[in-house]
Amino acid sequence: MYTKLHAVARQVGDIIVGKEVQIRQALTCLLAGGHLLVEDVPGVGKTTLAHALSISLGLRFNRIQFTSDLLPADVNGISIYEREQNGFVFHPGPIFTQVLLADEINRATPKTQSGLLEAMEERQVSADGVTRALPAPFFVIATQNPMHQIGTFPLPESQLDRFLMCLSLGYPDPAAERALLMGEDRRVLLKSLPAAMLPDELAQAQQGLRQIHASAALIDYVQALAAASRHNGMFAEGLSPRAAIALLQAARAWAALEGRNHVLPEDVQAVLVPVCAHRLRPVRSANGVALASRDLVLQLQESVPV
Repeated sequence: MYTKLHAVARQVGDIIVGKEVQIRQALTCLLAGGHLLVEDVPGVGKTTLAHALSISLGLRFNRIQFTSDLLPADVNGISIYEREQNGFVFHPGPIFTQVLLADEINRATPKTQSGLLEAMEERQVSADGVTRALPAPFFVIATQNPMHQIGTFPLPESQLDRFLMCLSLGYPDPAAERALLMGEDRRVLLKSLPAAMLPDELAQAQQGLRQIHASAALIDYVQALAAASRHNGMFAEGLSPRAAIALLQAARAWAALEGRNHVLPEDVQAVLVPVCAHRLRPVRSANGVALASRDLVLQLQESVPV
């Protein structure tokens, strides 16, 4: 089963060149059953990564371009009166899919962003007093531009916490960029991309994570990281219990991709930054300058003994 996951990673790597670590982290996130946030400047392949993952995993997906005038009903659906039915009929929105690609999610208003909270946490949508289940599996792969860019609205902490992992692709190295310049258009390659895995196989692999053993000492390490984030004074608020659970689940998925049936501290460290950096808000220093959360998370890792 995990051989097919590695085949998915290789196939996506043929599209997103030179980003093997980020692709593996993204696959870890989906294997752990979590939602993925990809944050970076426009044009580095965020949307292409989401498309390639969806197609390679054989999942149905819809894409929503988030804009400032997008409404929650545009995402979740709306009830419209139909004369033939002599009543209101609910028309499902694009969220009723297996993968929702929320492109440039932080260009929508907070009201629209909050419309995703129930779907991301409960895998359901409530409208007109009726609760409707979303397809299984259900993932949100969201992209967002840096906060300093014009027309962006910061995601609230409650929604950031719904994303299991947050990645940044960054600019390609010279060799990868040359391969992109000389290669075929990535949009053309996506059209011919086959499904390397079936949804049922992905579900089976997710269920297999329950068999990945985490020792008491490993749980102690995760707890120590969470406790340190709450008491070391570097962050405005520490990691929540949900964040600690997410960290352990992501570590299990990373261990599974490594072909092991148990979690090592190195697995926790491999996913620590993408799981925790977007959940932690730095406290400003005495001169008013705040370090990046990613740098502080690495300092947190160094401060906690294994």
